[in-house]
Amino acid sequence: MLSSKIDTNNEKRPRVGDGKFLYSSELEVVRSEILSFIRTRVADVDVQGVIVPMSGGIDSTLTTILAVEALGSDRVLGLGLPWTKTDGFHQTEAQTMADGLGIEFHEIPLQPILEVFEDIVTPTIPTIETNDRSDSIGNVVARLRMVCTYYAANAQSRLVCGTANRSELLLGYFTKYGDGGADLYPLGDLYKTEVRALASHIGLPRRIINKAPTAGLRPGQTDAEDLGATYRIIDPLLQRIVDRGERVRTAANALNVDMNTAERIASLFIETVHKRTVPPSPGISTPWGNRSSYPTQQPEEERYLYEEQ
Repeated sequence: MLSSKIDTNNEKRPRVGDGKFLYSSELEVVRSEILSFIRTRVADVDVQGVIVPMSGGIDSTLTTILAVEALGSDRVLGLGLPWTKTDGFHQTEAQTMADGLGIEFHEIPLQPILEVFEDIVTPTIPTIETNDRSDSIGNVVARLRMVCTYYAANAQSRLVCGTANRSELLLGYFTKYGDGGADLYPLGDLYKTEVRALASHIGLPRRIINKAPTAGLRPGQTDAEDLGATYRIIDPLLQRIVDRGERVRTAANALNVDMNTAERIASLFIETVHKRTVPPSPGISTPWGNRSSYPTQQPEEERYLYEEQ
C-alpha cells in the first residue's frame, strides 16, 4: 500500500506506536492513498457515493471522515444500527460525528427486528449443546446490520464502506456475511495500532480513540476479552508471523509474549482463512481446463468478454 515516494532510509525518524509499524511521516501518504482508493472504487462502478455503518467507534468514525474527505459530505450516508442500550450510547456519538461532518444520517433500531426473528426462527432451529447461543444471536445482529446497510446501498446506488482493519481481517474477527460483507475496506491494510495513529494524526477526538474496542454484538463485549490479548500484543505478533513469515516461537520470543497467547493468535489466523476467501467449488474438469472456482477478477472478465480473439 505504501507509496514508493516514501523515504525509508532514515531510521532515526519517529515511528508510530512502539516502533514496529508505520513511520509517523508516512501517515499523510497513507491518508492520500486511502482517499485515492475510495475515489477510484466509486468512480469505477459509477455510483452515487458510499454508505458507512457507524457505531461511534474509532474504525467507523475514521472510515466516515476519510470517505467525506474523498467524496464530499453530500456523497456519504451514515447509518446507525443500535441493538442494546450500550449501543444507544455509542450511537449518540455517531450522530454527533455525522452532524459535525455534515452528512446524512439515519438510525435503525435492531431490537424490534431481532424480536421478530427470535419469535419465528429460533424456536424452529434448535441450538446444539456445544454452541453458545449468545454467539449465534450476536452473528444474527451483525447480519441484520448488513441487511439494512445493503438495502440502503441498493436503494440509493451506493457502495458499502466496510470498517474492518487489517488486525480484524487477519484474525477473522468479523461475522461472515455480516460486518464481513462490504464493497471496500478503506482501513483494510492498516493494523489497529496504525488506525489509532492515523486517527490521532487526522484529529479524531481522544474520547473516540481511547474507547475500548468492541464488536458490539453483546453487552459488555470487548475485543481483548474475545481475542485473549490487546492489539498492543496482537499487532506485532501478526506483523512478524504474517508479514515477515516468522515461526510462532521466534516471534513470541522476540516480543517476549507467552507461547499460549502467540499460538492462540496464530491459530485464529489459520482457522479463519475461510472468511477471507471465495467459497470453494468442486473443480470440475472441462476441455478448457479446471473450473477451480468461479471468476473473481473483473479485469480478466472484461478482457475475455470484450477483446477480439
